[in-house]
Amino acid sequence: MLIGLTWCLKMSSQKAVRSVNAANRRSGLLGVCAAIGVVAVLTTALTLRVSLAEGPPPKAPLTVSVVTFVIQDSYRRTASFLGAVNAGMKANLGFQLPGLIATPPPRGGTPVKRGETIASLDKTALILKRKATAADLEQATIELDLAQLKAARQQKLVATGAVSKELSDETRLRALARQSRVDAIAARLASIDDELLKSQLIAPYDGIIGDRYVHQGAVISAGTPVVRLVGTADQESHVGVPAALARELKPGDVYSLKLGDNTVKAKLLSVRPDIDPVTRTATAIFALPRDLDALDGEPITLELEQTIRESGGWLPISALLEGSHGVWTVLRITHEGNTARTVREAVEVLDIRGDKAYVRGTLPGNVLIVASGVHRLSPGSPVSLADVN
Repeated sequence: MLIGLTWCLKMSSQKAVRSVNAANRRSGLLGVCAAIGVVAVLTTALTLRVSLAEGPPPKAPLTVSVVTFVIQDSYRRTASFLGAVNAGMKANLGFQLPGLIATPPPRGGTPVKRGETIASLDKTALILKRKATAADLEQATIELDLAQLKAARQQKLVATGAVSKELSDETRLRALARQSRVDAIAARLASIDDELLKSQLIAPYDGIIGDRYVHQGAVISAGTPVVRLVGTADQESHVGVPAALARELKPGDVYSLKLGDNTVKAKLLSVRPDIDPVTRTATAIFALPRDLDALDGEPITLELEQTIRESGGWLPISALLEGSHGVWTVLRITHEGNTARTVREAVEVLDIRGDKAYVRGTLPGNVLIVASGVHRLSPGSPVSLADVN
């Protein structure tokens, strides 16, 4: 029994030793894994720290197109001055007599010819008056004939002594009085005929009815406007130009005017010697071509080539960038060794023509300017030049 107990204890101690060894092996493996994890974390942290310390890799310079800024003493520009087409003749027409409108004028836009009747007054009273006056004239004429016959007969009897000289003179003078009465009635009849003629409103020239102011049945007084007649011939254009420029215009010369999309050649007739108090301009009057289809009052533009004595140069509008306080800026190219960089320059815009602007400012001549894409750049940015215009 003692031997069996000893064997059992021996076996138990061996198992215990094996258990302790297995536990020690597991602890060693866990320690190795933990050490490897710590080393990996430290390595990653150091790598990130080094990357942050070095910063991002440098970007490649932006490629830009550039233009050469050339300074000139002056530039040419086309100045436009607004005017209007004016009919050669236009007037408000009316009757010289009071009366009742019997035939109304045509509506606006109706063409009429010279001598054509536009409107008429009621003539009933004048016609009756003329008939009465004509009858008076006929009666006076008969009485005159009788008086003249009697005077001639008595003139013959004076020689024979049958009629006294006094009675003959009386008869002769009575015949002269009858002649004066006939002349007066004839004049009164002619006046009535003139009134009948003036009862018709006659077109004094070819034109178009612009507007009508009265209608049938209206009773008007003398001089009341009835229609506005706008002439269709000898159209003119009146254009306001500055006084300094008006002195350079020469009557008789031909200038270019623009009516809508059409360019018209017109001769300068005259320049008015006064200044319009509203527009502060002098009025230049041009004769328009007869075949021009234009409406009275239609806008027309005088185009003149001018030389502006201002030093500067042309740049594309895309090269301009609005700065603070309304100042325009551009980016000039400067070279630092082999690197091209941008420098900001201030400019003033003097004129714009299409996609170009005439500018002056701190720019020297014959320098390169960024032509487009200036909003992507800032002063001092390195750039790569694509081409030079």
